[in-house]
Amino acid sequence: MNYSFEYLDIILLAMIAGFIFLRLRGILGKRSGYEDDISNSFPHEMPEMKSAEKPNYRNFDENAKKDFIEGAKVAYETIITNFSKGSIKDIKNLLDGRVLNQFQEAISNREKNGIKSETTFIGINSAEIKNHEQKENVLEVTVDFISEIISCNRDKNSKILTGDPEKVKKVYDTWRFSRNLSSNDPNWILVETNT
Repeated sequence: MNYSFEYLDIILLAMIAGFIFLRLRGILGKRSGYEDDISNSFPHEMPEMKSAEKPNYRNFDENAKKDFIEGAKVAYETIITNFSKGSIKDIKNLLDGRVLNQFQEAISNREKNGIKSETTFIGINSAEIKNHEQKENVLEVTVDFISEIISCNRDKNSKILTGDPEKVKKVYDTWRFSRNLSSNDPNWILVETNT
C-alpha cells in the first residue's frame, strides 16, 4: 500500500513536469533550423547621422537668420511676460544696461502708483528681420514683431485704467538685438525697443 502512494507521487510529479515543459515550449517556441542569424539581422555599424549645420553668424547666412528668429521669438515672449509681471530678475541677462534701467524705472513707477499690469500673451503672428549690420565683432539685428496680446492696467482698487481684459489687440514692435561674436556667450541682448 505504501508503494502505491510512491508511484502515484512519481506519476503526479512527471505530469507536472510534462505540463511545465509543454507550457515553456508553447511560450518560447522550438528551433526549426530555419531561424535567421541574428548577427545578419542588424547592421554592425551605426548609420551616419547628419549633423545639423551650425549657423554662421559672421556672414549671417540663411541658417543663422532662421536660428536667430527662433531665439528672438522666445526672447520677445519671455521679456514681455516677465516685464508685465514685474519679474525683471528673470530677464536681466537678456537686456542691455540702458534697456534694463528703462524697464526697472517703468516697473517702479507702476509700483509707486499702485498700478497692476495684466498681460496674456496670445502669440506671435510674424517676426521678420528688418536689417542687420556688423560693426567689428558686434552684430546688431533689428526685428519687426507682430503679436497678439490681451493687456490692461488696473489701479489699487482693480479699476481698469488702460486696455481691455477681454479684447485681443495686435501689437507692432521693432526691437534691436546685439551680440558680440567673439564672446563665448551665445545670448543676444535686447538693446532697443520701439512700439
